[in-house]
Amino acid sequence: MRCAIFTATPTGTLLARRIRAALPGETVIFAKAGQSQAGMAGYERLAAAVAEAFPRYDALVFVMAAGIAVRVLAPQLKSKLRDPAVLVLDERGQHVISLLSGHVGGANALARSLAMALGAEPVITTATDVEGCMAVDALGAELGLRPWPKEAIKALNAASLQGKPISFWLEPELSRADWYARELEKRGIVYQRRHLPANASGCQVVLTSRREEPRAGVLYLEPCRLIAGIGCRRDTPETLLEAALTEACRKIGRQAADISLLASTTAKETEAGLHALAKKLGCPLRFFANAEMQQTIERYALQESAFVRQTIGIGNVAEAAALCSVAAGRVALGKTKFTKVTVALVWEK
Repeated sequence: MRCAIFTATPTGTLLARRIRAALPGETVIFAKAGQSQAGMAGYERLAAAVAEAFPRYDALVFVMAAGIAVRVLAPQLKSKLRDPAVLVLDERGQHVISLLSGHVGGANALARSLAMALGAEPVITTATDVEGCMAVDALGAELGLRPWPKEAIKALNAASLQGKPISFWLEPELSRADWYARELEKRGIVYQRRHLPANASGCQVVLTSRREEPRAGVLYLEPCRLIAGIGCRRDTPETLLEAALTEACRKIGRQAADISLLASTTAKETEAGLHALAKKLGCPLRFFANAEMQQTIERYALQESAFVRQTIGIGNVAEAAALCSVAAGRVALGKTKFTKVTVALVWEK
């Protein structure tokens, strides 16, 4: 997860350092001009800084009044399915408010974990969480599934709040169906492992990989693509590449078999190990030109390595290649170094 923290006061900046230490993945602090310290970015106008950061980061954290955050965020909002998670904290760190994208964006879970790390009180206002009911879009996010159609999310969550029965269907041919079955069972969710009957009525949730005509009262959960961006030393064998990818996937609770696409730079097109790994996994392998990857590096303000830039002409391979592969993505695992291999994992939004 890539996070941006915005502060407006010296006291808030001190708290931002504690927040950065508690957050997973790459985190950048944006402090008001004149208040930034070493290792922080400065801004003149908060609205401009937020507009630039909004599409770049998976989560935005504001250490300031909630009203200020709302005003600068309003012009950037697009969809609850694609907007980043947004949290707001008071500068004393007493409360962590989940402001936007509580379920799909993961703001509620992030607010809870950050509050625990800071000794603060999480403030969660989504009705399903307050009432202790299951939220189907949150379930989808936990399992790496995309909910559709969007309109059905509200209807199914409302049904959950009202205590109405919701039937779950797991289509047998869904890739990794056994894994989804175990995850549903862990949560105490009763399901049927077959297709949704044509005459089914009431509230239904279907785990599927097929797109079909939406039906009233039905929410479909389809697997999001998980992209692996890979950088490696010359002539790295398949065994090291597979070991690195397996460990990277393990870090996010997944397996290499869950990867939908491998991506790298055209400088690695002749790497036999990459081609062998893609063949073994049965997934496509894409290579991107350095010019396109450089645009992605600048678009997302990705951190670069001077050594990698000197070697192949760009300073970031793994994250840039993975993000080049999707129109919009959420970083599940930032670039992580293994023996002769660097891996980054990105969920397609």
